[in-house]
Amino acid sequence: GTASDRELYNALSQSVRDQLMARWLETQKAYKEAGAKKVYYLSLEFLIGRSLSNAMINIDAQDEAVKALKDMGTELELLRENEPDAGLGNGGLGRLAACFIDSMATLGLPGFGYSIRYDYGMFAQGVNDDGSQFERPDYWLRFQNQWEVKRDEVAYDIQFGGKVVTYQDDSGHTRYDWVDTEVVRAEAFDVPTPGNNGSTVNHLRLWSAKANDEFKLPYFNKGEYHEAVSEKNWSENISRVLYPEDSHQPGKDLRLKQQYFFVTASLQDILNDFIEEHGDLKKLPQKVAIQLNDTHPTVAIAELMRILLDVHHMSWAEAWDITRETFAYTCHTLLPEALETWPVSMFERLLPRHLDIIYAINHHFLEELKEKFGADDPRIPAMSIIGEDGERRVRMANLAVVGSHKVNGVAALHSQLMQEITFKDFHEFYPGKFTNVTNGVTPRRWIKECNPELAALITKKIGRDWENNLPELAKLEKLASQKTFRNQFAKIKLNNKKRLAALIKERTGVEVNPDTLFDVQVKRFHEYKRQHLNILHVIHRYNQIRKNPDHDFVPRTVIFGGKAAPGYVMAKRMIKLLNRVAEVVNNDPVVGDKLKVVLIPNYNVSPAQIIMPAADLSEQISTAGMEASGTGNMKLALNGALTIGTLDGANVEIAEEVGDDNIFIFGMTADEVEAERAKGYRPSQIAAENKDLAEVLDLIANGFFAPENPHEFKPLVDTLVGDNEHFLVLADFASYVDAQNRVDDQYRDKEEWMRKAILNTALCGKFSSDRSIQDYADNIWNVKPVLPKAK
Repeated sequence: GTASDRELYNALSQSVRDQLMARWLETQKAYKEAGAKKVYYLSLEFLIGRSLSNAMINIDAQDEAVKALKDMGTELELLRENEPDAGLGNGGLGRLAACFIDSMATLGLPGFGYSIRYDYGMFAQGVNDDGSQFERPDYWLRFQNQWEVKRDEVAYDIQFGGKVVTYQDDSGHTRYDWVDTEVVRAEAFDVPTPGNNGSTVNHLRLWSAKANDEFKLPYFNKGEYHEAVSEKNWSENISRVLYPEDSHQPGKDLRLKQQYFFVTASLQDILNDFIEEHGDLKKLPQKVAIQLNDTHPTVAIAELMRILLDVHHMSWAEAWDITRETFAYTCHTLLPEALETWPVSMFERLLPRHLDIIYAINHHFLEELKEKFGADDPRIPAMSIIGEDGERRVRMANLAVVGSHKVNGVAALHSQLMQEITFKDFHEFYPGKFTNVTNGVTPRRWIKECNPELAALITKKIGRDWENNLPELAKLEKLASQKTFRNQFAKIKLNNKKRLAALIKERTGVEVNPDTLFDVQVKRFHEYKRQHLNILHVIHRYNQIRKNPDHDFVPRTVIFGGKAAPGYVMAKRMIKLLNRVAEVVNNDPVVGDKLKVVLIPNYNVSPAQIIMPAADLSEQISTAGMEASGTGNMKLALNGALTIGTLDGANVEIAEEVGDDNIFIFGMTADEVEAERAKGYRPSQIAAENKDLAEVLDLIANGFFAPENPHEFKPLVDTLVGDNEHFLVLADFASYVDAQNRVDDQYRDKEEWMRKAILNTALCGKFSSDRSIQDYADNIWNVKPVLPKAK
């Protein structure tokens, strides 16, 4: 035939989409007939990756498609490459949201996602010749997106700015009107989300910003072309990029506008749907659960209050009860600086009515606190929704806690620390409000789709039930001691490593040997995730090889993936150092295959699906007490990688599941980290006492990796050895090197390594997003499955 790969991809996508659409309509009908309670998951990110394979796997159409394409002389693999990754997210927060909507559909729950349809995603990452990161737009919508359905009939007006006027209504009540506002349109696009092996298809609804008055002809006719479209450009900036750079005021304004834009469009939509089906808004919490994924959508609390008070004229008490019973909040951090706050002055300018409402919520809340604690209790200013220290700010996390009926952390340790430290006072004031839901990942994408050979082997041995019931993997435990099964598992791992080696060659030009240990750290670059600790170990290993070139080292390929936020100087410096170290190590003839280092640029879901199945070692090395959960750790372990990690986030629970013998734990615990900070941490002393570490730091500081600019990385070293360095990198160095030596010793015994790899896959069944979503459904949302009638 003469059809191009893109045309074939479009045709196949349309055919799969048609099947989804029929199921989608049946699903909606079933929910309506049942009068079902619905869940709405509000998240600024949904990192869904590619849709074609995932949809075909979930509706069981892949084998058929492969056969049909073969008859046409082409391969599914080739066609898949025509689909860009959807630019709707960046990191763990967005990927978790994507796993969650997959699980809601798989469990037959009436659950829908809401977010923004970003024109250019976050950014596509490139690497300059000098090793530094650069950012370019991610044109993921260049071609028509086959996986979205534009809903022309669904659009809402979004207001900004203006002023609030008060008036008395006929009954003498004071009412509020928000007037003289700028208006933007939110237009809806739906992405169908199919469950696995079932007939449920839910959707993710994305909002795109459009100008209310796109084109001003009088300006155009006068030759003022810029003015003619200025409103269109201003309006549409709202849905251009994820996390616009906010080191300047217009960027900060844009972020708050994005948050309000997607929240009010979603709430207007939810309430429209609710009123049509159920009428009486007093019943809202019985039929609607709204989950706030992190603090980004928290302004929804003030917005629902505004709608109930100003549009539906409810009393304050009634509106507040409904609001609090409807919302629940997931906190994803312990870092105080990551809990969003907004200057009061910005709210005054952009959302004046919401500021009034937040003040009123806070007033009622502070009165309750004074009643319980006494008026002068020092906890009161700390718990206030308005921060009065310095510039007055709205504390979004405090608003989220006060305005929700449940607050959850995302791993056992994280939830414990959240209650003991981050929200300690709130936990005492609201006993029973705080809970834990450990994160999970969808086995459909993170085993079945990304590791088809392993999925086939598992199914052959234990049947297919594991796909929707991951604890079934425990049946593999007894197979770990069988040599034949170990050999099969090892062969699949090697094939996956060959596939990754090909990707590395294609993306970086570096040839790596699949027979080496693949040591993987993939996550966004951040000081608390400590990619620089990994780099220090790489340099230490390089030094050892240079000193003893004839020693029998375990050959290693150290693989990084991840982006640094455009304005995060230290994270960008870490990326540059990593690339400069890689250049030296990879080109040193003395080293050869004993050590290779690569950064796979523009890390996102598609390369992750090749990396996860190929990893031998999973690096989860954050400072204990700082990673909320992590989900990369789960994906890697499920695909048979052994974890090297601190007792942080979900590593703690992975260690509990797989057993201490099948994981490499190192470093300080969260309590020890706190104690070290309290006594005054002095890393320069550690560096002075550890010869190996001092050598590594000297090489970096003296320009060995940047001879053309010898002081380039001195600021990085100065930070690491500076008093009270917050992430305790050097404190964990010696323990980390010891753990890496244990890894080497273990990897020398290939049979034993494979046994442990199999046990990681077998014993991580707890970490399915299906289990997470069941926890939410039972303990937070109170929502039940509703299954469409089978055709």
